Amino acid sequence: MGRKQSRLSGLSFFVQEAFGQPTNGLNTQPTTEASSTSVVAAGVVRKASEVDAEDENTQPTKKRKVGLLGAGNEKYDATGLVPHYTDPSEVPEHLRKYFFQRQRYFSLYAEGCLLDEEGWYSVTPELIADQIAERCRCNTILDAFCGVGGNAIAFAKTCEHVIALDTSPLRLALARHNAVIYGVADRIEFILADYISFARSYLTLPNKDTRKIDVVFLSPPWGGPEYLDGQPNSEKTPTQPDSSAEEQDQHPEYNLSSIQPIPGAELFKLTRKITKNVAYFLPRNTNLNEISELLGGDESKPNGKGKQRQRGTSNDEEMVEVEEEWMGSKLKALTCYFGGLVAGQERLYDT
Repeated sequence: MGRKQSRLSGLSFFVQEAFGQPTNGLNTQPTTEASSTSVVAAGVVRKASEVDAEDENTQPTKKRKVGLLGAGNEKYDATGLVPHYTDPSEVPEHLRKYFFQRQRYFSLYAEGCLLDEEGWYSVTPELIADQIAERCRCNTILDAFCGVGGNAIAFAKTCEHVIALDTSPLRLALARHNAVIYGVADRIEFILADYISFARSYLTLPNKDTRKIDVVFLSPPWGGPEYLDGQPNSEKTPTQPDSSAEEQDQHPEYNLSSIQPIPGAELFKLTRKITKNVAYFLPRNTNLNEISELLGGDESKPNGKGKQRQRGTSNDEEMVEVEEEWMGSKLKALTCYFGGLVAGQERLYDT
């Protein structure tokens, strides 16, 4: 399942083709600016400038610095939207422990990478993101909850075309800014959209094979930083828990019903209508039986250090491979691979 050679050529083209209608005020000719941002919600497309105008009265304006991304990239420069911390003394106390991990999140952080508060505790560490991206090599991948761009940037290194969705205009701007720093923004289309609405609209399209999405990466909200033990105001987070490896095993199991914006099983079922090839990024304390039950079975067997394989009860005995994601001595998360992404199950990739 190597990289495919065909290229898609721009957000306007994708939106027009995907939703089968002219885009209101948006250029309907193909464009090579894949990093432009549009708004897609239940099949309605608007210019990003219209959203900015609507949000003008609700979001404080900030003076925008330019030049950080270099000549020609000023329009993508998000400097000034959020702070770029360079010293621990500048960082709010509740974010300071994440700041010390900044180069694990983005190895090019010192070049000007930007994160909002949610991004600091939810971005996938770069080494883990790169490992997932290697497993997900394909032509077109959909990053359904892209956040500040950690995974989307990694996917752009291994995939021909990345569709990156998020519901936050701020996080999309930061993701595009960070992608420019990594030199991969031309491979990513940033779309302001709710994934549930986007998926349902996509599924209504005729001839979906002509605009095929090969893989979907799901990294949905887990319920906030307190997901580990259900305690409100807990500071433990998905990507940087501060407990020891021994203490990690003492947390109660995480249930897929806590996934947002819809329960995790429903999210998976909707996604599998788009493609069988799904990579599902979940908390490290997720109930493994619930993962297995996504395929209708509960039998499991070990599959090497750091991995488990769950066996479903479907006719072709489809498997899910559960990979543990470690940083040093700490288990950070689980990545669950379905369909043709599972080693030995490549036959399902194009079905």
